[in-house]
Amino acid sequence: MLDNLLVAAYLLPTLFGLLLVTPFGKSAGDSLAGRFEILSTERGRITAGLQMIVFFGFAVSAQTFWISSKISEGGNFCTSSSVFSCDDLLGNNDLNVDPLFGLSWGMLGMMTFAFLLFMVLVIKNEPDGEYTERFITFGTLITGVGILVILLLVSYEIQESKICLYCTTAHIANVAALIGFLRLRKLYDDKSAWKGKSN
Repeated sequence: MLDNLLVAAYLLPTLFGLLLVTPFGKSAGDSLAGRFEILSTERGRITAGLQMIVFFGFAVSAQTFWISSKISEGGNFCTSSSVFSCDDLLGNNDLNVDPLFGLSWGMLGMMTFAFLLFMVLVIKNEPDGEYTERFITFGTLITGVGILVILLLVSYEIQESKICLYCTTAHIANVAALIGFLRLRKLYDDKSAWKGKSN
């Protein structure tokens, strides 16, 4: 039960962030714009949505890192005989490290989402700054490469016949962030829309 609540605590804000970065989020943004002025523009809505997505991507990656550390100390967190068992995946020393650097996937996710969060905050606070276009490009490339990592990790889940809901939430955050950066790129390329004060 606790597992499901924790997953929901990470997943629901991520999905709301995804809603904000899509065109379908306009009505949600408009309804909240009275309290959060940034949501009154398309650029503001996308950057706010991206900020939520990458923050909760970082948070769920930190959770997976904590779980794998706890397992390595001999504990358990979400052991289950069902298909949903993060311990079987995160506790597997052969599968829970990236093949290039030997870092746990949770640690790698934390570092990646922290860097994405930094870039999103710079874009949000300095939309016409010298690094804006570069950070939009970097964000798109990083989350694009993340799709390949997701495919590798899903292949591990298929191999083990187990699903880690925390990992899946991080994967969803990566895909949502890619959508957000692609939407930012499209908006940035339309200079009048990028500078527009209203939708």
